[in-house]
Amino acid sequence: MQNKWKITPYIFLMPSLILLGIFFFIPFFETIVYSFQDYSNDIYSPVFGTLANYKALYHSPIFIKSLFNTFYFLILTTPFLVIFPLFLAILINQKIRGKTLYKLIIYLPVVVSIVVVAIAFKWLYAPTGLLNYFFETFDIPGINWLSSPKVAMISVALVTIFKGIGYYMMIYLASLMSVPKELYEAAEIDGAGELQKHLTVTIPHLMPTIALVSTISAISALKVFVEIYVMTKGGPLDSTKTIVYYIYERAFENLDIGLASAACVVLLAVVMIFSMINIFCFERKKYGLGK
Repeated sequence: MQNKWKITPYIFLMPSLILLGIFFFIPFFETIVYSFQDYSNDIYSPVFGTLANYKALYHSPIFIKSLFNTFYFLILTTPFLVIFPLFLAILINQKIRGKTLYKLIIYLPVVVSIVVVAIAFKWLYAPTGLLNYFFETFDIPGINWLSSPKVAMISVALVTIFKGIGYYMMIYLASLMSVPKELYEAAEIDGAGELQKHLTVTIPHLMPTIALVSTISAISALKVFVEIYVMTKGGPLDSTKTIVYYIYERAFENLDIGLASAACVVLLAVVMIFSMINIFCFERKKYGLGK
């Protein structure tokens, strides 16, 4: 009877383990195998090429630029998506009229498909679009939002920020509900103002949530694709080409499965590094890595 109860949890876990094996672990290990194969001569008869694909990535200026663009996109989006939604969550968590309406308006872009949002912003960014029309009204020169290498990545980053603010704000709001009111009352008795209360009570209590948002937003930035595909196709002059878009080009346009798989492994390594940095910075005590 005792052995039966030990087996029961694994029986319930089996369907999930099977799905994970089919849709995650098998493709994961196959990608690693593909990264060591050369598909350049014949896609149906690949040749085992040891580290040739990784050497090709190392010597590829386009891949290096894609890697740089990915980190640049991360720097543009992640700090804003960590800080600004927290600011909004603290404001909306106050006793104000129309709180539900504000939540709905801010969260609405999250519900809309990213493809629809990207197409809408592409229309706004057009040379004769609404933004340039607004600038011309005040005699301000129009901006080449998507055709200038210096501005294109910033334009795409604004779309990601617009789409993600409401999502991360809701995560912060859910965490704010668990902050004990007694702590705020104690801070008021000690003479703390509104800013001091949030610095001494809210921020320390939300540190695990801030770590979560930092990790999610950073990983999402590293994997950005749809905005790039819809708005710029990696241009102009490869200024918005990221790692994921590079993988898409190599795999589906050039049919170079080996090089694309090697790039996937590099992307996985980068994501793991960022996850480890998050653990070291925010959750050392949880995993016994520090006092």
